[in-house]
Amino acid sequence: MIQESGSSQRQSQRCTSTIRRTERFEDLEVWRKAHALVLAIYTVTAVFPVEERFGLVSQMRRAAVSVASNIAEGAKKRTARDQFNFYNIAQGSLEELRYYLILTRDLGYPSEGLDALNSDLDRVGRMLHALANTRRPVNRKP
Repeated sequence: MIQESGSSQRQSQRCTSTIRRTERFEDLEVWRKAHALVLAIYTVTAVFPVEERFGLVSQMRRAAVSVASNIAEGAKKRTARDQFNFYNIAQGSLEELRYYLILTRDLGYPSEGLDALNSDLDRVGRMLHALANTRRPVNRKP
């Protein structure tokens, strides 16, 4: 579903240069991929059982939205520490979503597109990791 290009090193360099130049979170490639993941999650969950509307469907959608929204919010924070914190929250939401995909498979819910979603999730995870590492605070001893 999401196309990837380049190595991790190039992604890290691209993330670093992009975060310096960006005026809008929409300019971040990782946000665009995360947004595409949100749209894919909405599509896949649309065919889940009705009784899951306020359960698993809601949780999956919230976790996916949280990834993209925390990237967006972090992009405008002024300090590297604040940016890192929001990117780290996005990483946590991504792992939450990973669990929901496992649960979806194990419950036997419609699985068409789950392999692609897992691949997309991995791709966003790698990009987000590279971006977060560019903003990781340096621990200084007094």
